[in-house]
Amino acid sequence: MSRAAASSVDEVLDLYARWGDEPYDEALSQSSHAAQVAAWAEAEGAPDHLVAAALLHDVGHLLAMEAAGHGRPDAEADRRHEAVGARWLAAVLPPGVTAPIALHVQAKRYRCAVEPGAEAALSAGSRASLVRQGGPMAPDAAERFAARPGAADALRLRTWDDAGKVLDAEPVPVASHRALLERLVRHPS
Repeated sequence: MSRAAASSVDEVLDLYARWGDEPYDEALSQSSHAAQVAAWAEAEGAPDHLVAAALLHDVGHLLAMEAAGHGRPDAEADRRHEAVGARWLAAVLPPGVTAPIALHVQAKRYRCAVEPGAEAALSAGSRASLVRQGGPMAPDAAERFAARPGAADALRLRTWDDAGKVLDAEPVPVASHRALLERLVRHPS
């Protein structure tokens, strides 16, 4: 079982090695989704801290699997994977990585509140989790979210997250990002 906080990049990558082949809430693996989201960030020329956030944004799901000892998520519960994952990574990676992770669910709720058609454009799994996560934000909450530092990065991450669900994609393995993650540990953004 993983500790309350990650101790190294090795521990983060080991978690993906153990649980990354488990299904995401779509019909693809956790690792494939993570790598696809990172690939979208890289394709847009995002800085390293956002590529790392894209890669690791759902690490909280893997932590829940590890804690439960199986890869079958509870489809009825919101485990606050975004907060759990951001907290676990914070001992190893800087806020430039963890803040967008912590806000990516709120970014989905915000986008569904303010962008016509955003909710309908979500995948079936994201629509189902949106309900568990509180649905689209109320107007006052959306206004507060938009004013938060880091909201723009979280919205970029959300865009890549929604795009990273292609079933036949073959992105590079999660572990191929080791050097990028190690650079961030030594030189926080």
